[in-house]
This record gives sequence, C-alpha cells and structure tokens, in this order.
Amino acid sequence: MSLLRALGVFVALIHHKDTKSTKIFTRFAKTLPPRVVVFTDKLDWHVEKICHALTRLGAKAIPARLVDCRIDTTRNSGLAIPGFRALPDLVVVRAIGDGSLEMITMRLGVLHALEALGVSVVNNAKCIERCTDKSMASFLLARAGLNTPATFVAQNFAQAQDIARRECAAGPLVLKPLFGAQGWGLRLIRSEAQLPAPEEARGVYYLQRFVAPPPGARGYADMRILVSAGAIVGAMRRTSPQWITNVRQGARPVAVTPAPQEADAALRAAKALGAHCAGVDLIAGPDGAPQVLEVNSMAGWSGLQRVTGFSIAERLAADALASVKERGA
Repeated sequence: MSLLRALGVFVALIHHKDTKSTKIFTRFAKTLPPRVVVFTDKLDWHVEKICHALTRLGAKAIPARLVDCRIDTTRNSGLAIPGFRALPDLVVVRAIGDGSLEMITMRLGVLHALEALGVSVVNNAKCIERCTDKSMASFLLARAGLNTPATFVAQNFAQAQDIARRECAAGPLVLKPLFGAQGWGLRLIRSEAQLPAPEEARGVYYLQRFVAPPPGARGYADMRILVSAGAIVGAMRRTSPQWITNVRQGARPVAVTPAPQEADAALRAAKALGAHCAGVDLIAGPDGAPQVLEVNSMAGWSGLQRVTGFSIAERLAADALASVKERGA
C-alpha cells in the first residue's frame, strides 16, 4: 500500500469510523519503522552508539531533551515531544538533565504520561525515581532480602552525628550524595568530626558502611554487571589503588564472568527496582559473599565496552525494541 493510499484510509478512519479501514491502517502502521525518542541532555558517545544501533535494527531514532518537552492538553495525547507529531513507539532514557526540583518533577511526569499512554519506556519513571534516590534504592534492596552494606539516612546534623558516633566505632562509613553518580562527591567518614555541614550535604546524610578489601589485597575492587531484559549482558571488575573504583575516576576495567551468586544478586537487584536495563554494582563482603552497592537506571557502558567483544549498544537496542513488541502483543 502506498503512503498516499494509507493517508486516505486514515481520513476514512477519522470521518467514517470504518472498522475495515481501521484494521487496514493498523496493519500498515505496524510495517513502519518503530519511532524511538532517545532522551538525553547532550549528544555523547552513549547516545551516538544507541541511536546508531537502533537505526541498524530498522528503527528511526531521534535524540531529544526532556527539558524541551511540554504538557499540552489541546493535543490528542496531551504531550508535545520534539521531532514527533504523534507519540513515539519507544522511549529510551539516557539522561533527565539538570534543573530545579520543579523541572525534574515535570520531566518525570512526562515519562509517567508516556507510559500511561501505552508507550514503552526504558527505563520508566518509577524505576528512575527508585534508583536515583539512593535512600529508596537501599530500602527496596533490603526489603527484597538482598545482601547490602548497612545504610543509614538522616535529615539533620544531630542525627548524622549520632549515627557516625555509634557506627564509626566499628569502621568507616561512606557519605554519598543522595543524587549522584560516577563516584563524584563520595567521602570516607571515620568520625563524626568529618561530617560536612548540612548546607554542604544538601540537608541529607546518606551513610553506608565502608566495605574494606580483604587482607592482603592489592588495592580496591568492585564489580559492575550490566543487566538488560532480565539477563546479564556483561560484567567487569574495576580495580584501583584508591577506594573509589569508578572507571571515570581512573579505575581499570577487566572483563569477568560473574559467579552464580553474583549473577543472581545482580538480576534480583534489577528486578527489585523494576529496571529493564541497569548497571548493578557489587562488592565482596567480609565473608566473600557479594553485596549490592547501587543500581544505576541510566548506566553507562563505555568502560565495559572496552573489554567486551560485541556491541553492547546493539544488545541493549534489541532488548528495548523487543519491549515494544511485548507491550503490543
């Protein structure tokens, strides 16, 4: 069927509510390339790779910024997405972007609305909210029965002092920004005197037990496992002479095959936070068993790609596109 003929069918659908025309147009629409919006705040390596992979798999990928999206109740969908007259078939979220609390809330609202309208969103707003808020992530991981370092979160300086005074007697704590990534802003707290002022901590003290390397270890190490669609894509061990082991801060990635216990922990952690795609960070506890540190809903994979022999972007793109078919089935 030609595009002109399809448009004619669409007009008939609108004006005459022809059931047969509706079926014809629906069949035709299913043969069109899936339309994918990749939400980002900049055109970085990850966005280029995922857009290229989606295109290779037959989709039409368009990068856009959530800051440019609008709620518009005069439209049929109630949304205005840059580059899309109609709703996309799939949303891939690479970044929310910086902004005020109100701006971030609205952007998450756009993602909630897209999912409510039947669009596949990877990862959806609920997952992003859970993973971005480290306090909620730790709560949900513990509730799911996963092994995690002891975590304490307080909203005032006196409570944080009490926690540090009590817990630092057994070993250091790691102070993390509630919203943060790539190892930035981490502090090792050995006593209450090392706690920053409330303004510097932005009013929330997220304190997690520091997991030291085993005796005799040379340096520090943890593991990043990339999970997609309920399966493991790849894994790397990150080693560093310093205790912050993010690749962006100089850690060296080494490809590994997760042990069954590590693989199980990563898959369960992603499921606990409702993640279709996630980077799960693990560390070996004092007994050698894996502990879940964090679950990243917008994880990068450039470090993992350096030690992986296939295109991670194509695997993630294929899994994301498969979610469209599953949703429409």
